[in-house]
Amino acid sequence: MPQLSLPPEVPSRAVPPEGPGSGGPVQGVPSEGPGSGGPRLSLPAGAPSLADAVAKAVRDGVAAGQLVPDRTYSVYQLADLLGVSRSPVREGMLRLAEAGLVEIRRNRGFRVLRPRAHDVEEIVEIRLALEPAAAAKAALSGTDEEHATVREALAAMASAVARGDEAAFWPADRALHDLLLRTAGNNRSAAIVAQLRSATALLGPPTTASGRTLAEIHAEHEPVVMAVLRRDGPAAEAAMRAHLESTGRLLVARIGNEPQGVR
Repeated sequence: MPQLSLPPEVPSRAVPPEGPGSGGPVQGVPSEGPGSGGPRLSLPAGAPSLADAVAKAVRDGVAAGQLVPDRTYSVYQLADLLGVSRSPVREGMLRLAEAGLVEIRRNRGFRVLRPRAHDVEEIVEIRLALEPAAAAKAALSGTDEEHATVREALAAMASAVARGDEAAFWPADRALHDLLLRTAGNNRSAAIVAQLRSATALLGPPTTASGRTLAEIHAEHEPVVMAVLRRDGPAAEAAMRAHLESTGRLLVARIGNEPQGVR
């Protein structure tokens, strides 16, 4: 994994604490660079870690034009802007590099890249190679107990839809996909898909930002689960493929229409 190298000419200096408390959610903290023309970033509230918060702040800054594509920023600069130490900045930048949003530049920091539809297309292609076949296998070889757990995961999604609770919906969505892969005995594939979904999240907001409702997303999962429960492998595979292809089209269209900042 690439390492971020710090500019040697910048002296070390004390940094502020890494957020309130010891391990609690990061609170929203707006930050502004020196001078009136500096970037303005904000650590999002509720991020599970500082690295996650930094990655999200940079992604949001790129979308808002606060961080300019093709310009290089130093780790020190971003740490000062966000009021955190350099360690979570390095970790957050490595996550963004894996997602294709920044390029690590040795001894200089990182360069912001423009999100590309091709990145999403590649991710969806990998998921299409793994998940439809796993859904079929889960239908045919899963135990009754495993199928009951899959049913419960779909019910958790339905409950979140009924409450209009998007924050609860996406973890339930991820849990369902993970359960299907693991029910098929594909633990390594489950880990790969989890990483791919993290990368997709860094590339932009979910498909609800494109107008798709939680109820519509739940409705795409329902035929997958129903086919699994009746042990219909071909139907489960076809339904999962249709869901992923629909999601992929929306994600690609969203990135194509998203503002890319200013030069």
